[in-house]
Amino acid sequence: MMTTPPDDADLLGRRTAQRATVLRALTEAHGFVSARTLHASLRASGSHIGLSTVYRTLGALAAADRADVVRTRVGERLFRHRPAAEHRHYLLCRTCGLGMPIDAEDVESWAERITAASGFSEVEHTVELTGVCPDCRAG
Repeated sequence: MMTTPPDDADLLGRRTAQRATVLRALTEAHGFVSARTLHASLRASGSHIGLSTVYRTLGALAAADRADVVRTRVGERLFRHRPAAEHRHYLLCRTCGLGMPIDAEDVESWAERITAASGFSEVEHTVELTGVCPDCRAG
């Protein structure tokens, strides 16, 4: 069983047992998960945490760079715990949701060049690569 890094709990504002439970569930989830799926899993395990608490906690983690967020084709946000604050990109399977981290050095250097050339500051970017993983393609 994975344990939650202690500094992650500090990123959520006021410490509560419910927030710690959501954080632990996200940390233990395999791959990307929606807030509704995480909530259903918590409820199935006997937790009485509300869906709004799950959404707020996941939003706080994403804002603190401790959760990666991708969107499905229909716009639903999926979350994955990020153990370090470094920015990451993923290749996401449209069929099963598998998220594979990728080396995105070219994307990062492109974003830095655009930022420097534009004069903008605090530039953020989102790059989503989707496809069908080998297992889904074979099935």
